[in-house]
Amino acid sequence: FYVGHRNSQEISSWRMDPDTGGLTQINKVPVEAAPTFLSTDRNGRFLLSAYYQGAHVAVHRTGDDGSLNDPPIVWLETAPAAHAIQTDRSNKFAFVPHIARMNDSVMQPPGDVLGPNTIFQFRFDDKTGDLTPNSPLKVEQKEFLGPRHFCFHPDLDVVYFSDEQGGSVTAYRLDPSAGTLSAFQTITTLPEGFSGRNTCSQIQISPSGRFLYVPNRGHNSIAGFSVDAASGRLTGIGQVETEAVPSAFSLDPEGAFLFAAGSESDRLASYRVDAATGELTPLETYPVGKRPMGVLIANLGG
Repeated sequence: FYVGHRNSQEISSWRMDPDTGGLTQINKVPVEAAPTFLSTDRNGRFLLSAYYQGAHVAVHRTGDDGSLNDPPIVWLETAPAAHAIQTDRSNKFAFVPHIARMNDSVMQPPGDVLGPNTIFQFRFDDKTGDLTPNSPLKVEQKEFLGPRHFCFHPDLDVVYFSDEQGGSVTAYRLDPSAGTLSAFQTITTLPEGFSGRNTCSQIQISPSGRFLYVPNRGHNSIAGFSVDAASGRLTGIGQVETEAVPSAFSLDPEGAFLFAAGSESDRLASYRVDAATGELTPLETYPVGKRPMGVLIANLGG
């Protein structure tokens, strides 16, 4: 797997022992800005990265041993507040969301520096790693939503974005031939009557495609949704209290458990996922060190 080092402006690659979970560094490469988000393409041949302050995206080729080639194949300007980049299930298209307000910490009053509030659309060449602008290049937002992170439905041509400033999830139809997005639903992540400061962080859909989850930073909860199997539309199933400022979370590979990290509590909270309803039952909490910003769950033992 790969790690972005913001302070030193580097990306490192690591090998994990499948029996012990022990880590061995493979290599490390410099980048031109602080990496914010990393993902591999669907074939694992390329590493894609987004740069929030750097206003760019990049693509590195990966070696057979998982090492990163230097320099990157692509170093492409988008806009400030680029928050994520991933390829779709066909590995032919990539998307880069940009939030609506810069440096929008819930621990401080809202700032006055606005972000692009848009999603960039690209074509991706899975043979060369090249990114080229799609048409249209941008999916402009009709409201002050701030698309931040996103996930793909495992079966439908539907993509879900967490809206950092909107406190919501927006669902998009993905045209599988053109690689373009069109919104068809925006639904709140917050309970009725809540008016406090809040921003959404990450987003994940269960492996079955039946449930979707988004953390609320400020309300300090995990919002859950059921997913209609035919249309991909979402229905809220409520919010469960979690750690302070949950900036990172993850479902386990089977979708049976959820783990959420509180960047202001320095703890990791665990939940059991009800297989029938998607509701979360709190289990244990664990100390994990200062300001956890990522949760990665891996199967061990082969």
